[in-house]
Amino acid sequence: MNLRNIRQNRGLKVSDLASIMEVDSTTITRWETGTRVPDVNTALKIAEILGCTLDELLRVENPTPPLPEQEQGKLTA
Repeated sequence: MNLRNIRQNRGLKVSDLASIMEVDSTTITRWETGTRVPDVNTALKIAEILGCTLDELLRVENPTPPLPEQEQGKLTA
């Protein structure tokens, strides 16, 4: 999750986002460290507040490489 990077790029402190979200600062920190994960509705609210897409917010830094084409066909067969 890219929450920390996006929050920092928007010039917000953990306490700022926590106040806007009406949650404890510890909750934001847990989301940022991956200790906890926000539910879908909460993630949508975070994305709206930070002005980013859900994809940008949730994107993994090192995504799994795509399957080779010959392997992709096996999934749909």
